[in-house]
Amino acid sequence: MVVRTYEQECEFVKQVDGSSYRIDKGFVDNMNVPGHFYVNEDLKSLLFDELEQYSRQGGGGGNIGGFLPAMKQIANVAALPGIVGRSIALPDVHAGYGFAIGNVAAFDMGNPESVVSPGGVGFDINCGVRLVRTNLFEEDVLPVKEKLCQAVFNHIPVGVGSLGIIPTSSSDLEEALEMGIDWSLREGYAWPEDKEHCEEYGRMLQADPRKVSARAKKRG
Repeated sequence: MVVRTYEQECEFVKQVDGSSYRIDKGFVDNMNVPGHFYVNEDLKSLLFDELEQYSRQGGGGGNIGGFLPAMKQIANVAALPGIVGRSIALPDVHAGYGFAIGNVAAFDMGNPESVVSPGGVGFDINCGVRLVRTNLFEEDVLPVKEKLCQAVFNHIPVGVGSLGIIPTSSSDLEEALEMGIDWSLREGYAWPEDKEHCEEYGRMLQADPRKVSARAKKRG
């Protein structure tokens, strides 16, 4: 990894117009396409301040909570195999777990090296994608795909105010926030091997439920 000063890092970031910026190749290693992000003045300050702090601390020691700056994450997505066009970040951009939140990218499915990653972002406001491998083939699913989609919709809560099938109290939620997947294991909703396939093995050891507002907890 190349360690650069903040000023050197900024040489790779060019303002295109009043609200958009281009990240040129070379900002991180092996970029296949440029990056591009859209911001207002407030968000611009946050992104550049984040990059400056990262640079001042040696380009590695400045990762707050383990996160790279959003601009670095946009550029890392630009380095993924098979990406086409640009790695684009929308006006809600902020640091995520892999992709930046608000980061979108298209990949050439005709390229056998292209990636498919349902966990690119990782997390934000409890949104997520799960990839499940089954023993079904396309020809098994096509005749019942509409019924299957409806069944998934019926069983997975979506939207504010929707309820899941697992009854939980406020104390259950506190424990789940602190224990992560270990709570699910204790309650019989997961298998031990599930931990091997989760970020942070399903539990962030420094998680503190007190940092989550009462309003957020009420919304689930």
